[in-house]
Amino acid sequence: MTSAKKPRLLTGDTPTGRLHLGHWVGSVENRVALQDQYDCYFIIANLQAFTTRADKPAEVRQSVLDVAGDYLAAGIDPKRSTMFVQSEVPAIAELTAFFSMIVPYPRLMRNPTIKDEIRDKGLGENYSVGFLLYPVSQVADILAFRPEIVPVGEDQVPHLELTREVARKFNQIYCGVDSHTEDKDYLAQGGLFPIVDAKLGRVRRLVGLGGPGPDGSLLKMSKSLNNSILLADDADTIKRKVMSMYTDPNRLKATDPGTVENNPLWIFHDTFNPDKAWVAASKERYRQGTIGDVECKKKLIEVLVHLIQPIHERRKLYESDPAQILTILREGTEKANAVAQETLALAKKAMQQNYLE
Repeated sequence: MTSAKKPRLLTGDTPTGRLHLGHWVGSVENRVALQDQYDCYFIIANLQAFTTRADKPAEVRQSVLDVAGDYLAAGIDPKRSTMFVQSEVPAIAELTAFFSMIVPYPRLMRNPTIKDEIRDKGLGENYSVGFLLYPVSQVADILAFRPEIVPVGEDQVPHLELTREVARKFNQIYCGVDSHTEDKDYLAQGGLFPIVDAKLGRVRRLVGLGGPGPDGSLLKMSKSLNNSILLADDADTIKRKVMSMYTDPNRLKATDPGTVENNPLWIFHDTFNPDKAWVAASKERYRQGTIGDVECKKKLIEVLVHLIQPIHERRKLYESDPAQILTILREGTEKANAVAQETLALAKKAMQQNYLE
């Protein structure tokens, strides 16, 4: 089957630093597995990084290269998939402008991710117009490639719902599709944009290594919270982090009965340890106080080092020749531009704004 005949997939990341295990189980694992089934496009959304780091361009640039390196190390194959940089695809910015005309301001402010970031980053009222616009920019990132599916983590689902709303609205206003049309039939009824489907990872929200927040619930893995294991971490770093991870605070010695629920140690074993029989038996021993935290952590270290070792081996191949990462991004961005430019031309034709043809 040729690439052109495969259904298309689009997803990506805002470059805010190295990727971690939460990214892996939330989306990256899926991306690697789906490369043969789909014509895959992976965007590194550097403009969205500028929404909160416009004064740190060097950091954003390094993060772009870090994320690209993580993609390649994780198993994204540039011969089978297309990696590209958002700001180097001008059609995305133009589509963002058009889409912004059909998204009401109150709809943007209902986006829970916007509210969470304003709160978590302490922005108050001091956020840029670009920050508010980034959900629309994400819509353009996706629809510029007219994909069938978008592998995302749970926190990106609200953005994807906005994408679906914009696609429906554009198709209805400019392509004459009836508003009662079922999502799966929009293209058949003359629409330009598919109503995309999300593909969630097997773990929707991986917890971090630390304890619960003020409300008693475990916090999700995040670089900013310093509770993550990076795909770039070596074996010694993984060991150090796992040995210091939060477990059952009421368990003072190995013979005390322990609680498995709401315990990152066991959430990680459930997520990453393929030996399900060991996990089930050890959970029961943990509850009874016949196995210690240290033994369980050492087992988890073995599992995680085994998972990340192939990623490290691939990383070495690219780190030995950093210029090839830029070459891969350059070639991928050229390919992405051709697809996005075609979409933009079709969108402008549908909107009757194609004056120079």
